Amino acid sequence: MPEVIINGPEGRLEGRYTHGNSDTAPIALFLHPHPQHGGTMNNRVVYEMYHTFAKRGFSCLRFNFRGVGRSQGVFARGEGELSDAATALDWLQTYNENARDCWIAGFSFGAWIGMQLLMRRPEINGFISVAPPANMYDFTFLAPCPSSGLIVHGDTDDIVPHEQVGKLVDKLRAQKGITIDYELMPDTNHFFTGKVDDLKQSVSDYLDKRLA
Repeated sequence: MPEVIINGPEGRLEGRYTHGNSDTAPIALFLHPHPQHGGTMNNRVVYEMYHTFAKRGFSCLRFNFRGVGRSQGVFARGEGELSDAATALDWLQTYNENARDCWIAGFSFGAWIGMQLLMRRPEINGFISVAPPANMYDFTFLAPCPSSGLIVHGDTDDIVPHEQVGKLVDKLRAQKGITIDYELMPDTNHFFTGKVDDLKQSVSDYLDKRLA
């Protein structure tokens, strides 16, 4: 899991990268929670998702948004962070030109950024969205959502009420041509405190189903 430095829009972006086990290994990009609320690429949810994909042979990249850790720049209200994510995906694709699939996974703020990137990059054909902040940000850009994916949320989340996420899921499920899996985890808060292993299992099961 070597450290990598990516030339981002506002200077360097600090990342961690694991190369896949074949020339056509699929790729996956991982996006962390809100930079102004302690979110980093080493967040445990992000870390565990990263390794879940890596164990299945993916080439995986997680990185710090601008202004986090050793990444340069300052927080830019999501617009800049979306540019960071696009640049990171460009880097990942450069080193994996023959990747047979492209996935994105994000947690909270990172889920919002990830879904925006999904709309802009047609090569992304799978996503994991954990605790998407449907009450804080506008998700109407998902019209239509171009890819099937998994959304996971906690039923005791007091930051993002699960009812808001349920409405988003219902809207996405009304679209044809894609399948949205939704897991509402019991007794689980926004940060998946004490439930990260359960989340990891959900992501593992979903990946195995899709890859089969």
